[in-house]
Order: sequence, then structure tokens, then C-alpha cells
Amino acid sequence: MTSLELRYATQSVPRYTSYPTAPHFSEAVSGADYEGWLAAIPEDAPLSLYLHVPFCREMCHYCGCNTKATKQDEPVVAFAKTLRKEISLVLQKLGSKRPVQHIHWGGGTPSLLPREAFLATFELLKSGFEFLPDLEHAIELDPRTVTPYLAETLTMAGVNRASLGVQDFDLTVQESIGRVQSFECVEEACKALRGAGISEINFDLMYGLPHQTSETILRTVDLTKQLAPGRIALFGYAHVPWFKKHQKLISEDALPKTQERIELSDIARDALVAAGYTAIGLDHFALPEDSMAVALNDGTLKRNFQGYTTDKAETLLGFGPSSIGFLPKGYVQNIHETREWTRQVEDGALPIKKGIAVDADDLCRAHIIERLMTAYEVDIAEAAERFGLNLNGFAESFAQLQPLQADGLVSIDGSLVKVTQVGERYVRVVAAAFDAYLHANAARHSVAV
Repeated sequence: MTSLELRYATQSVPRYTSYPTAPHFSEAVSGADYEGWLAAIPEDAPLSLYLHVPFCREMCHYCGCNTKATKQDEPVVAFAKTLRKEISLVLQKLGSKRPVQHIHWGGGTPSLLPREAFLATFELLKSGFEFLPDLEHAIELDPRTVTPYLAETLTMAGVNRASLGVQDFDLTVQESIGRVQSFECVEEACKALRGAGISEINFDLMYGLPHQTSETILRTVDLTKQLAPGRIALFGYAHVPWFKKHQKLISEDALPKTQERIELSDIARDALVAAGYTAIGLDHFALPEDSMAVALNDGTLKRNFQGYTTDKAETLLGFGPSSIGFLPKGYVQNIHETREWTRQVEDGALPIKKGIAVDADDLCRAHIIERLMTAYEVDIAEAAERFGLNLNGFAESFAQLQPLQADGLVSIDGSLVKVTQVGERYVRVVAAAFDAYLHANAARHSVAV
């Protein structure tokens, strides 16, 4: 890798799962704004729902999620009751039964909800919303918690896609990140899910973890291939101990250096492609017959807070502490702290902490960034016309692209911007040229690779 490539690989830029990105949300947006924005959603607009469950049985050292450890079911059951109250509040504000095409449970470990609590929450969603025939109902799972009983519960709630947090199969790596789970454990989880009829399975893998080597990551890919998940997300570990204090449990001396980290990413990526997976954007892979690979080929691939997705809904409603929603008028984020979120909901208030209203320029730039991140090309003039803007408003972005073009990361033909094969790994850097907010504060982001 040249010094120039290394400079781009280590540049700190957003992951662009939203635009504007979360560091630019402010308390200028309140629950009252959210109420008005909910009422303004077109009645026939398909919705996507995200439910955040902030509990795990134990904390993994690498985790960057909003979650906390509990060995007891009582706080989880109490949380589920409040979650249902929040859903009911939003249903009241919507005023009519709205269509839903995607549900995603995240956390934390949402499967910690006992069967009765999980099914009660699902029944509320089913009665309050209109589930579309092609509904995708997905959940994130810790393989160590998956049993035939849990798989049966998920099937009873219509779950049809499960994402397993695998990360790495090497024992030394697992011990260093506080997440020990054998291959047999993950294999049994897959068997339980498939046996219950949940055949759509995703794996989350990570590179850049402590003690990872080319040999260990190749073995992880090989074992993953044996279990044949339809989709794989390969995330780079973001070491942010100033933000997530428990990451201090990971020795920085054990982390791969920058060059090693990049090599691990390349090795895993090449091995997954060699195993028959289609590379999708920055960090996802799918078997050719999977709907995500199909969406890549037909140009309908999208990107949201779950990363690359086939979810086409333009409105996302978030429930639970720290969850983020996107509506035609802007973004909203719930209160992060579970106790305060609970107090607000129990008082009958929408638990919004912050957000940001969006205008035509924001929506246009969001579209441009998404197209770059999903299709690696976009016509800026077409995008500007679509949102009623003047192409001249992007002069600064084109100026920022000039050095990237000189370095071979992009090609520019009139208003058509294409990310080159060399530039694909640095697509976040290319997207950042269209980020009008990027330099507005000193937010720290993960590196580009």
C-alpha cells in the first residue's frame, strides 16, 4: 500500500448510515416536533420499524452499542411494558393504521425478552400497523442465547431473518474481546433457526480485533462458509475508549497496526468473494441468489442505520432508548439513558432527546451520498433537478473531488461522478465531499478502512 492510499485509509469520516449524521442532531428538535412530523406522514407511505432493546447478559469488550448487562429477567420485562407504551403513543399520534414493510429488532440482545413479553409486543405491532405481504421481520441475536425454544418463539412472531453476532471464531481473539462462543455453538444456533423455518440468516464478522492474524481471519471465513449464511457484514472494529469506557479492557498493544488492519480487511474480503459471495458496497456480502445481491444488480440497494439493506421504506420509526427515526421532515433520536426514557414514556410524552430538520439540500445530498455508497456513481445534475436545486450549489463539492480525481479515486464526466475500482475501499472519503456539515464540529469518526 502506498503512502497516498494509507493516508486515505486512515482518514476519519462518517459511515454515512444517515445524512445529516447523528453528531449534528440537536435539542432544537423536540417531542412536539416529532408529533407534528408523524401526523404529516402520507397515510399510504410504507413504514419501517426499529425496536432497540438495551440489555445483554454480559458486556462484550468491543461493543459500541447502547446496552447494559443484566442477569435477571425482571428489568427486561419491565422495559418491554414501557416499550409497548411508547408504541401506543406513536400509534395515537399517527391516527390511522399505517402499512409496514420492514421490522428490525436490535440491541443489545432483543431475544432476552421472555416469550410472553416478546409476543405481546409483536401483537401490539400487528394490531396497530398493517403488515404488508412482503414484510421482512428481522432480529439481531447472540448465538449463545439461541435455543429451539427461542427459535420457536421467533417463528410465532413471524420473524423471517436472523442476524448472528459471530465476530470471529478464534478462541484467543474471542477471549480478548470477552465473547467466547465455539463454532459448535454457532452451528447449533443455525440449526435451531433453520429447523424452526427461519432460513434467512446473516452473520456479523469483524476485522481489526486484538490478536487477529491472516491465518485466524481466513479460518473464520472458512468456518463461516461451512454454515452458509445468506448475508455477511464485515465490520472494522472501532476502538473508541473515550466514548465506550469498557473498551479499555482491550489492550491497544494487541490491536493490529494500521497496515495490518487493512491487510486483514483485504484478506477477509478476497476470501469471501472466493467463497462465492458477492461484494456489496463498503462491508457487506451476499450469496448471488440473496435479495441483497439482487438489489445491488437492479439498482435498488439502500443504506440506513442497519447498513446496506433491501428496505425501501422512506420513513423509519424508532422505538426504545437511543433509537433513531427518519421522517420526511427530519431525523429524531430518543433519549439515550433507559431510566429517563422510561420516565418520559410513563408520563405520556414522546421520549425525544434531539434531532434535525431537513431541507431540499439535505435530502439531495443524502441521495447523492447513498448512491455513491451503494452504486458507486451518481449524476449530480440529475440529483439536483430531482430536488429542485441548482447544480452550482455543488461547486464546493466538485472542488473537493478534484484531488480525489487526481489520485485516481473518482472519475468525473460532466456532472457524472463515478468511484473507481481503486476508490471503492475509500468510498466514505468520496461521499464526504458532499457532506455540508462535516466540518461544523469536532466529532470523531472511525477510520475509512
